[in-house]
Amino acid sequence: MTRSLLVLGGARSGKSRYAQRLAETSGHHPVLIATAEACDTEMVARIARHASARDARWALVEEPVALAEALRRETRADRIVVVDCVTLWLGKLFLSGVDPLSATQDLADVIHKLEGPVIFVSNEVGGGIVPDNALARAFRDAQGLLNQALAEACEAVVLIAAGLPLCLKPAPEAKFHF
Repeated sequence: MTRSLLVLGGARSGKSRYAQRLAETSGHHPVLIATAEACDTEMVARIARHASARDARWALVEEPVALAEALRRETRADRIVVVDCVTLWLGKLFLSGVDPLSATQDLADVIHKLEGPVIFVSNEVGGGIVPDNALARAFRDAQGLLNQALAEACEAVVLIAAGLPLCLKPAPEAKFHF
């Protein structure tokens, strides 16, 4: 069984739905660590839409900043934890003045020490245009570094495009013939 999975994809690609299905069919008790906060009416509606897709089996933990600590506390052998999503978590770090590189390293380091399986949901932001301001470029760069750190630390990585999964890790052996 895979103990750590990173699910990447663009906006509305089906990342959360894919992670939810995996958790619900895992045979473990599903726990959602939600990093979003209902700061405006659009986010309230978005959170409600996600909540309506989960049934009574799910436990909910809301943690916008202290993600590594929440994972240490919530993972156990009989549970599967879904973190949705690390992009919102990273945004909260930026707004809170927390060093994103240090927090990224802490999160990547904790993965191997967890008591049970975990699925991370994250946005792939590297395929878009170069932002026109320094803060947006810094966030995009930090998101790319976060995804790289999680991809390295996790046993498996799946990219979701148009609702379809593409396994990136473990990757098939590449055989080159020259």
